[in-house]
Amino acid sequence: MKNKIKDYSQLAKLRLSSTVVFSALVGYLLAVDQVDFKILFMLLIGGFMVVASSNGFNQVYEKETDKLMNRTKQRPIPAGRMQSSEGLLFSSILGLIGILILYYINAKSAMFGAAALVLYAAVYTPLKTVSPIAVFVGAFPGAIPFMLGWVAATNQFGIESGTLFAIQFLWQFPHFWAIAWMLDEDYKKAGIRMLPSGMKDEKTAFQAMLYTIWLIPVSIMPFVFPYIGIESKLILTPYGALSILLMGVYLYKKSALLLKNCDHSSAKKLMFGSLVYLPVIQIIYLIDKYVLQ
Repeated sequence: MKNKIKDYSQLAKLRLSSTVVFSALVGYLLAVDQVDFKILFMLLIGGFMVVASSNGFNQVYEKETDKLMNRTKQRPIPAGRMQSSEGLLFSSILGLIGILILYYINAKSAMFGAAALVLYAAVYTPLKTVSPIAVFVGAFPGAIPFMLGWVAATNQFGIESGTLFAIQFLWQFPHFWAIAWMLDEDYKKAGIRMLPSGMKDEKTAFQAMLYTIWLIPVSIMPFVFPYIGIESKLILTPYGALSILLMGVYLYKKSALLLKNCDHSSAKKLMFGSLVYLPVIQIIYLIDKYVLQ
């Protein structure tokens, strides 16, 4: 039983799913003045199930390519500890229950949750062996959790949720291209094409830096909204905006280092830098709302 639970945890990518759900939690807390713990609980459970379901479908589809990569060959399906049919059933049940839970919150939450599941499992996953455009497609479902929290709280999609979506959307490019750079040899064994130029070269590094540059102004847009006549419930104080700007400079330096050196070490630094950047700016947003405003 212990081994079976471990296999299901690997199929759902438990740690990754929990990290993604953190974005939904922050999005919800940014949207509300008073927490409805019932809605929040359903958001976290429903969101977790949808993300876990997506990860499970991904592994069912990629069972053959997973066998070819050192990083993934010990996953339960390619290692032979779980049948594809079992993984498919598990993922289907998780996805269905997760979407139903989100629907109980509101229809928009269920719609975005279902869209994320379909785009990730049915579009992004097959595209990974076809074209590097898979990263662009995969960034859409990957960006939904942050805005999903806002939509669950307000039942509205507007400038606020769109901004949260844009932040997590742009963040994914330097993050995943840094990972793809580090795992390029493993990916080549499986025919997975993730790097924008197809190679670990200056063009790929420049693309990672370019999206990092775009990410900086988007991340502080809520500070600018009042000055350009945009009404928004998502705002930033000068202190919050400055803190996020400094984090943007920090991530930019990591991406510029990759462009300068084009080596594994710099890609690793960019990857870890991106892992720091997103939760830190999300926490800054929360501190800015609940402490500084």
